[in-house]
Formats: sequence, structure tokens, C-alpha cells
Amino acid sequence: MLTQQAFAAYWSGPIVEANFFVLLHLVGALALGLMVGYERSFHGRAAGMRTYGLVCMASAALTVIGGYSHFWYGGNSSTLFTNGDLSRVMQGILTGIGFLCAGVIMKEGFNISGLTTAASLWASSVIGILVGVGLYAAAMALALLSAVCMVWISKLEAWLPSRQAVAITLQFDPGYEPVEAALRTMAIERGYDIAGGTIVIALDGGAFTWTFVAVARSKQRMVPISDLSSEMAKFPGVHSFHVSYARN
Repeated sequence: MLTQQAFAAYWSGPIVEANFFVLLHLVGALALGLMVGYERSFHGRAAGMRTYGLVCMASAALTVIGGYSHFWYGGNSSTLFTNGDLSRVMQGILTGIGFLCAGVIMKEGFNISGLTTAASLWASSVIGILVGVGLYAAAMALALLSAVCMVWISKLEAWLPSRQAVAITLQFDPGYEPVEAALRTMAIERGYDIAGGTIVIALDGGAFTWTFVAVARSKQRMVPISDLSSEMAKFPGVHSFHVSYARN
């Protein structure tokens, strides 16, 4: 029966206190996830602070609510579901959402996009689970923290020191043989290091094509990509080129 007492049970003192402790876990997990994600962001990886923060926070939310199962559904969980039943429901939801998240991740060359969108979708499924078990305040907190993470953490990433990665493809004139040491020297002079293990060399019709990733030593020392492209047009032996920011 829908009574005022039934609704009030979802906002009773013990349940509000449980939501508060869930919030503390969320904030702590977000902070630790951002810390780990900064290392990836610093090296120009696609999965940066926002992705790590969202995944860590949502994982903490799923784990911690198991410890407050006696507060699910306003403290009436035993009359509706057993913990085993609901754990299988959660597992099915997260598995299904995982397939959806995989569909929004795209890879093109050295660039990977959609990781933060996938992480936010996964976090949204956890928000739905929190609402489903009646931990409304925790669900609202997770939604708010997720929105803050997606909107503001990108600004924090831009402000923090990082090493931007640039994907470069150089097509040389037929008969011209580039020297790796010379390319590395030119990269260093412009504030970049050619990342080890990223060089791909192709030969077509007597013309070499080199593809590699150059990682900036710092934001202050790197030559902007617009200036870099202008200089490449003047390099001896370069017939054509392609330059883009790389996140992998």
C-alpha cells in the first residue's frame, strides 16, 4: 500500500546516513581514479582522468551498496528480493551495458575516441541501479559527481602539465632515403621525442612513407602543430605529409 510512512522509509535517518557513507566512498574513489588517470593523460593517452575517474567511482558505488543491502527498498529488501537475486540482475545489466559501451569506442589510425562516453554510459547504469534499490541520495550524488567529472575535469587536464602526442605521416620523394637519426634530431629540436616502437615504414613505387608518433617533452617547449606543419612543407625530400593529434 502506498502510504506516507512507506515513502518516508526511504528518507529515514539510518538510510540517509547510509547514503552519506556511500557518498564518501564515491568521492574517495573519484579522487583516486583521477590520480591514476592523470598518469595516462600526462602521456597523451585517450583514457585519461575522466575515464578513470568515472570507472573507479562507479565500481566503488556497486561494491559499497552491497554492504548496505539491509537498507535497500526503504529497509524492506527481504520482502522483495534476496541478495543473490539482485546480484544476478546487476550482473546482467552491467554485461549488457558493456556491449553498448563497446559500440561507442572508435579507433582511427593512432586516435581512439569514445572512451569517456563509454565510461559515462557505464556510470549511468550504476546510477540506475542505485535508484532501483532506493538509495536515491547516493544516486543523485553519483549523477552530480559524474557530470562534474565530465564537464570540469577536462579543464583540469588542460591546465595540468602533460605531454601531447602527435601522429605524423611523411611521404618522401621517390629515391630519397630518410635517416632515422636525422628525423629524431629534428623532432628534438622542436620539443618532441619520437616514441619508441611507433615507427612504421612503407615503400611504394620507390617512395618511402614513414608513420610515427612524436611525444612533446612539455607544453612549453613543443612547437604548435600549425607551425610544425608549416616547417614540414620545407623539409628536404618530403613530398607530402599528414599531422594530427594522437590519443591512443
